[in-house]
Amino acid sequence: MSVGQELLDVPFPEMIASMGQGIADAQNQLDMNSVEVAKVLAETEIEVVPAITRTIDSEGEVTYSSATPIDVSLLQAGLFPTFYQFSEAVIEVEMDIKTTTERETDIDVSAEAHAGFGLWGGSIQTDVSHNRKFGKEVHGTSKLKTTMVPVPEPPYLFPEVETIDQRQPEDNEE
Repeated sequence: MSVGQELLDVPFPEMIASMGQGIADAQNQLDMNSVEVAKVLAETEIEVVPAITRTIDSEGEVTYSSATPIDVSLLQAGLFPTFYQFSEAVIEVEMDIKTTTERETDIDVSAEAHAGFGLWGGSIQTDVSHNRKFGKEVHGTSKLKTTMVPVPEPPYLFPEVETIDQRQPEDNEE
């Protein structure tokens, strides 16, 4: 298999699809977590003193009085869940391919000669061996990176609070 084919065989579309599905699933879990936190904040009440009055009399003495404490939810007290969204996703794929080819040929030749009166004889022995080695190393790494950022809560999740004071102004006319 060629180096180019090795690179083409990387399942890049599947990696992108898996990452996209993973981000969608994670986003859903983040949103559901924020909704659960909003429910807990709405159901958890604390006692709050809604107003404190500081009075400085004509002699410079300062006194404090407070309104009767009331129970409010943590949402009413101003605690809101944090919402997150994925703002960036990166897929990095690195591949190192190393191909090694070795070829080795050994030839051993030995000869023997025999001579005698009127006769001559000899033998040649040949030993040929071939050795081929092919090696291939493939190293690959992949890195999936996502970035999450906090975003404002949905605009209609928490209504604006309007205060209407229907108390009558004190009569200061004498």
